[in-house]
Formats: sequence, C-alpha cells, structure tokens
Amino acid sequence: MTEKKIYIDALDNDIFEYIQKASEVLGVKSYVIGGFARDYFLNKKERKDIDIVTVGDGIELAQKVAEILPKKTKVQVFKTYGTAMLRFNGLDIEFVGARKESYDRESRNPNVSKGSLQDDQNRRDFTINALAFSLNKDDYGTLLDPFGGIDDLEKKIIKTPLDPDITYSDDPLRMMRAIRFASQLNFEISKESLESITKNNKRLEIITRERIVDEINKILLSKKPSVGFKLLEETKLLKQILPELTDLKGVEEEQGQLHKDNFYHSLEVVDNICRNTDDLWLRWSALLHDIGKAPTKSFHPKHGWTFHSHEFVGAKMVYKLFKRLKMPLNNKMKFVQKIVMLSSRPIVLATNVTDSAVRRLVFDAGEDVDSLMTLCEADITTKNKVKFKRYHNNFKTVRDKIIEVEARDRVRDFQPPVSGEFIMETFSIKPCKEVGQIKESIKEAILEGKIPNEEEAAKQWMFKKAKELGLSNS
Repeated sequence: MTEKKIYIDALDNDIFEYIQKASEVLGVKSYVIGGFARDYFLNKKERKDIDIVTVGDGIELAQKVAEILPKKTKVQVFKTYGTAMLRFNGLDIEFVGARKESYDRESRNPNVSKGSLQDDQNRRDFTINALAFSLNKDDYGTLLDPFGGIDDLEKKIIKTPLDPDITYSDDPLRMMRAIRFASQLNFEISKESLESITKNNKRLEIITRERIVDEINKILLSKKPSVGFKLLEETKLLKQILPELTDLKGVEEEQGQLHKDNFYHSLEVVDNICRNTDDLWLRWSALLHDIGKAPTKSFHPKHGWTFHSHEFVGAKMVYKLFKRLKMPLNNKMKFVQKIVMLSSRPIVLATNVTDSAVRRLVFDAGEDVDSLMTLCEADITTKNKVKFKRYHNNFKTVRDKIIEVEARDRVRDFQPPVSGEFIMETFSIKPCKEVGQIKESIKEAILEGKIPNEEEAAKQWMFKKAKELGLSNS
C-alpha cells in the first residue's frame, strides 16, 4: 500500500481553512488541484490563482465560502462553464465541480458530466497538473498523485495522464501547452508525447488563433524561448502558425558561398534579448526582425548572398502576420513594425557614427530608440570573441553619441520649431504644398545639422526657403 504523504505546510493560506469548513457544511469533498500543487513542489513562491475542485457543485461551494469569509466577498458565477470565482488576499480562487469529459471531433469544447476526483484528474492535460491536495477534515493536506506527477517533476518530464493521442486529439491546445510548459520550466516532453504531438499537429486547425497566440506569448515570455520554438518547429506546428519563421530555415550554397541559417539565428537573438528585457513586443520584434530575408534572398556572383530591403519587406510582413493571427493591429503592432524596419540602421551607423546619421536615427526611432539599440546588441551572435567585443564597443559608441546628440539637438519626439500656421500667417497664404515644403526643409536642415533646433534659426531658414519658392511676407 502506498504511503500517504501529507503537506500541511502547502496549505498555509487562510482560504483553505474556509474552504474546508464550507465543504463540511455542504457535506462535499474538496481539493486544491493543478498549478498550485505543481508550483509548491517547484518551490515557486509567487501564486496568483488557485483551482479548487469539489465532488459536488462548484458554484454552491464558492457561494458558501463567500458567506463565511470575514469580509464581504463578491462571487463571479460562470453558469455556462459551471464555475465560480472569488478574490481573497490578492488571489483568484476558482471553484468547479469534479467532472468527466468527452469530445466531439470538430471541437475542443468538451461534453461535460458530473464525476469523481479520479475522473477529474483523468481529464487533466499533464501528470504534473493532476496533483491534488485534500482539503477535507479526515485527510487534510494529503497528496493525491495517481499518475506519478511527483516523479515527473523530479525527472523534469512533460507527459499526459492517459494515451497522448487521445489527450492531444481531444483538445489540440494541449500540444501548445506541452511545449509552453517545456519552455517555461525547461522540462523535456516525453518521447511518446512528442511523437503524438507531431502525429496530431493538423488538429491545431480547430483552435482559435487567439488561444494559439496566447501560448506563443507565454513561450516568448519564458526565460529561454528558443526551447519552445525549436519544439514547435520539430513537431511541425510552427509551420502552421508562423510560416514566415520556418521559411528562414536552412542554408544554401552558391559558388562555394554560404549564408547563415536565419531561423536559428533569430531564435538566438530572441534568447539574447530576453536577458535584457521583459517587454513582450520587443521580444516579438527580435523574433521577426529577419522575416523579410526569405523573400528577398538573392545570390550575385560579385557580391554573394544579399537580402536587399529585407527590413522594409519584413515590416510589411509584420502587419499581415498580426492580421492573420488576429493580434492587436494597434500601437503594439506599429512598434514591432518600426523596430523591424529600423533593425539594420544602427549596424550600418556603427561603422561611421556621424551627428547627422544619429539625428536621423533618433528622429525615426523616437522614444523607441533605446529598444532598437537593445535589439541590435542582441543581434550580435558571432562566436568570434574579438568580433563580439568590437561590435558591442561599436554599439556603445552609438549609444553614447545618441545621448550627446539628443541632449544638444532634442530630436526625439521632434516638434517643428515653426508651425504650419505660423508659415501661413507670415506669408498670408492658405494651406498649400509650399507650406509642407518649408516645414520639410526646416526639418531636414535641423537633421543635417545646418541649423540648431531653435525657433529663431528655424525662422531664418523659413524665410530663405520661402524666397526660393517665390513667397513674400511683404
């Protein structure tokens, strides 16, 4: 007989005692299950939510818990799903009745019926998420681990409680979740499970793009996203989600000249940038910064492999990619486009750091210039230590020059010293192309360093340009 293991210390939050009391009043058995139990054994201290399963009515239990809590607590009820949620001490506590699930081929939404704790553990995605602690008076704190989840945690293995073909075919999002957990926890996916994901990869077609993107975002926010993306590529899921990335895979040779594998290079850049930023959208920028290289790749006998205008092409591809995946077509997307578009500028600039070139870079990048430089530094993937140090020193020179030029010329978030209204008033003209030409000329003069970014100098340049255009203020 397996010895019972009791973990009273895991249940150190007051909410568990209230759940135990409420369960006793209702005459039901209740358990804390899933992520909370898993994270306890992974020694993760930060917990934001707790899942409670009861062999009874989850909504009724949530309402009873709210009744006996010392402070008035609102219960959110989701009748469609048979769940309820309340907040306690900064935690989201979700309640659900134990259930059995069956699936239709064309949907990941299960047909649900009441079940036992064992039934509920059977339906869990992975053994490490099927762990449960009893909240019942007679065995409070006892661990229930029917599938060896503790052993899998120790071995750092992701595997399904039941046949992986059934698990992944029933709910194909679990394939993404397996890879996401492998990336977040730095675990391996079991051989059988990985083979099953590859076998069932086409089932991902029934999953909404929003849910897929949510998992991709979590992979990108992990410590080393390349773990997840390599698994996505290996299982042929990535080709379905981000073909723009898989198109970068491979190396071609012409006349003895090779180009680097831009797929693996992109993953290395993402891993690099993750050491310096938690910004999801800057991580997206790193992932996509070279996607324009596949459609622009060309070989010329004199110049070798070229990728002309890949930044411009890549920025246009970002919009199409975001739209296809139903990602936000807002400032987040525009930020990624901008960073992709400008991704090579600091690299070129680093070899000849002139004031005018830096002014233009800061003007074009605006408030995102620091993010752009962070990407460019992450883009250094050479294994040559001498080159690595030289490239980083070059970018440090660019950063120092940006600070110097910005302090002097104030071109970040540039505002013209002379407005269009002032130009029209000065020359008694209505809106016309000449107004735009004068404003553009003043901007160019400032960026080229011909005049300082000051009102009086801009006015003098305005008169000079107006005279060239045949305008008079008399």
